Amino acid sequence: MLEKEVINFERTVIVGIVTQNQSEEKLNEYLDELEFLTFTAGGEVIKRFSQKMERPNPKTFVGTGKIDDINLFVKENKISTVIFDDELTPSQQKNISRIIDCKILDRTNLILDIFAQRAETSYARTQVELAQCQYLLPRLSGLWTHLERQKGGIGMRGPGETEIETDRRIVRDRISLLKDKIKTIDKQMSIQRSNRGAMVRVALVGYTNVGKSTLMNAIGKSDVFVENKLFATLDTTVRKVVIKNLPFLLSDTVGFIRKLPTQLVDSFKSTLDEVREADLLLHVVDISHPDFEDHIESVNKTLQEIKSNDKPTIMVFNKIDAYKHLTIDEDDLITERTRKHWTLDEWKQTWMSNVGQDKALFISARNKENFEEFRETVYEAVRQIHITRFPYNNFLYPDYKDAVEKEDEE
Repeated sequence: MLEKEVINFERTVIVGIVTQNQSEEKLNEYLDELEFLTFTAGGEVIKRFSQKMERPNPKTFVGTGKIDDINLFVKENKISTVIFDDELTPSQQKNISRIIDCKILDRTNLILDIFAQRAETSYARTQVELAQCQYLLPRLSGLWTHLERQKGGIGMRGPGETEIETDRRIVRDRISLLKDKIKTIDKQMSIQRSNRGAMVRVALVGYTNVGKSTLMNAIGKSDVFVENKLFATLDTTVRKVVIKNLPFLLSDTVGFIRKLPTQLVDSFKSTLDEVREADLLLHVVDISHPDFEDHIESVNKTLQEIKSNDKPTIMVFNKIDAYKHLTIDEDDLITERTRKHWTLDEWKQTWMSNVGQDKALFISARNKENFEEFRETVYEAVRQIHITRFPYNNFLYPDYKDAVEKEDEE
């Protein structure tokens, strides 16, 4: 009889603050996402801590009373990791580590760790290591004794294990080496992109875990890794897809996220080149997620940062099979009706009726619901780009192709 695989999750607590710029409702949304990130990295959230403050404490992020409460809970409940929702400064991380005797991570460190787990190719591993080294460099003095105390687990993968006992000069040399390595690979990838011919390029973009890879598999009949975790795939996958008689290139890109570490944006610039060089973007949205409008805003912000926000875009609202809305009893005269009570049909009558270059699409990639409408819309969009670029393209004009072949025979 086979033994079941036992997964030992690290016991963690997560910490966030309510400020003038971040309401309690918004903090809860971020902590929900942080908890999912923690689960993806291999941790189990035992408790959440939050505090109302005008601004983060420059010494310990939260107040002295709250940091003592966290320390007491860590000791009494055998907590191995404390994760803060915002990026900690090197001095904050150092001060908190002196008080709380366990691993201290922030959102950036956690995301970098997930990327380190998910990186499959040499190129992705190089990009992640560069981002980790850039994050680690200003924190070497603060992490020194802290990292010597803890081995392995969340936040300790990649260069976190190999660079602990090095000095700043060696880390800087490593960063320089990694940048040179990425430049070399970038040139190779640029040549590969230029050798793909003149086919129209379509890129799937969207927040992490919205179903881009599932959609990629459904359209291109490919076998891209799919999992209900954040950042399931890091490496860009490009497939040749044919709808009706029209071929085009479809790429599945890395998912975006709120509070995306700047180190990752910088190191993954070439991965985002697939988005920059695309002729058409399919912006995939998980409409079943309560914060999907915030996700759209985060993706648009990242597209603006890489100067790709003006490209032709089709909005694809995925996971309609999982969409649920709150209902109100007809006799309930107290409860105020909000967006959480809207049905899909009501959403379709809002701003969604006029987004992108075409009407918004509502599909289920997993169940292939409304898939024919999706394929037809993508086909027409790609066809229009083809007509503009290649007015005599034989894929679009079979009669023209037959005439040429007949002329050759004569």
